[in-house]
Amino acid sequence: MERRRMTRLAPPDNQAVFNALPHPIFLVAPDDKIIDANSAAESFFDISTQFLRRQPLKALVPFGSPLLALIDQVRASGLPVNEYKVDLGTPRIGGDRQVDLHVAPLGEAPGHIVVMLQERSIADKMDRQLTHRSAARSVTALAAMLAHEIKNPLSGIRGAAQLLEQSVGDSDRTLTRLICDEADRIVKLVDRMEVFSDQRPVEREPVNIHVVLEHVKRLAASGFARNLTIHEEYDPSLPPVLANRDQLVQVLLNLVKNAAEAIGPDTAGGEIVLSTAYRPGVRMAVQGNKERVSLPLEICVRDNGPGVADDIRPYLFDAFVTSKAQGSGLGLALVAKIVGDHGGIIECESQPGRTLFRVLMPIYSGEMPDEEID
Repeated sequence: MERRRMTRLAPPDNQAVFNALPHPIFLVAPDDKIIDANSAAESFFDISTQFLRRQPLKALVPFGSPLLALIDQVRASGLPVNEYKVDLGTPRIGGDRQVDLHVAPLGEAPGHIVVMLQERSIADKMDRQLTHRSAARSVTALAAMLAHEIKNPLSGIRGAAQLLEQSVGDSDRTLTRLICDEADRIVKLVDRMEVFSDQRPVEREPVNIHVVLEHVKRLAASGFARNLTIHEEYDPSLPPVLANRDQLVQVLLNLVKNAAEAIGPDTAGGEIVLSTAYRPGVRMAVQGNKERVSLPLEICVRDNGPGVADDIRPYLFDAFVTSKAQGSGLGLALVAKIVGDHGGIIECESQPGRTLFRVLMPIYSGEMPDEEID
C-alpha cells in the first residue's frame, strides 16, 4: 500500500513572529537605545525600525516619562513591572497616546529590557480603576436625592394604603396589600443605594486576607454555593492588606455569590476557585495622590460558568447593569466603590467556561498581629 507523504511546513523565523504580534514591542539596550522593534512599534512611533535603532528612547517619549524610570527599576530589580495609563504622546505622534506598559528584563542579555505597549482605545482612555470608581460615584448624588424625594412620598402612599385597607372589601384589600408591598420593595432598593452616598473615610486595619477568604468560603459552602466545589490557591506568604474587614467580606461574598449564580444550582461540575498572589510589578495612578501606588496583593475569584455577555462586560461595574432577571444591578457597583475606597482596583476577564474577577490591593507595611482563622 502506497504511503501518502505528509508535507511539513517550516516554522516561521523569530522576526516574522515578532512582527505578527499586535502590540508595539521593542528591545532597549543598556545605553537606553532601541536595538529592535516590531511592525506595531513602527506604526506607533510612525517611523521605521532602521530609524528607531538610531534613537535613544528618551528622544521618542515625553520628557520625564515614567517609562524611563520603569526601565531603570527593572534593571535594578531584575523583575518585570506593569504600569497602567501612561501618556506617551508627543507632538510628532499625537498628543494623547495613553498606553499600559509592560516592562521586563531579557534574561539572556543582562541590561537589555523588553517593553510592550498596550494602547488604549478612545473609549477606554479612562483608567480601569477610575472608570469603576466613576461608575460607583455616578449614583452617589442620585442616592442622596432618592432618599429624600422618594422615601418620604412613599411613606405617605403606604400610610394611605393601610388606611384604605381598613375600609375596603376583601377583593380590594389585595390591591392595597400590593401597594404596600411594592412601596416596601422600592424603599429597600433606595436603602441599598444610600450606601453610595456614604463619603466617610474607611476605617482600616491590617487584615489577613486568607482569614477573610476562609470566612467567605464557609458562608458560601453552607448556603448559596453548597452544590459547588470551592478550591483554594493561596500564597501563604502574603503580607496583610490595610482594609476594613467587614467591607472586604462584603466584596468577596458578593463576587463568590455572583460566581455561584452564574454557574447555576443545577450545573454539574460547577467550580469556584479562590486564589491569592503577590504581584510586585503592578502600580496605578490614584486620585489625590501624585505618586503611583503599588498594588501587589492580588485576590481572584474564578468560576467555570458560561461567562459574561460581550454587550454587558464594558458596563459591568455600572449601577443598574445586570443580566439577572431579578437583579438590581447594584452589587458590582458597590464592590467597585468599596475597592476604590481602599485604593485598589477590580478587573474582570471573561470567556465561556472561565470568568475571573481580579482585585488588586495595597498591602499593610507594619507588623501583623497574630490572628486565627475563625
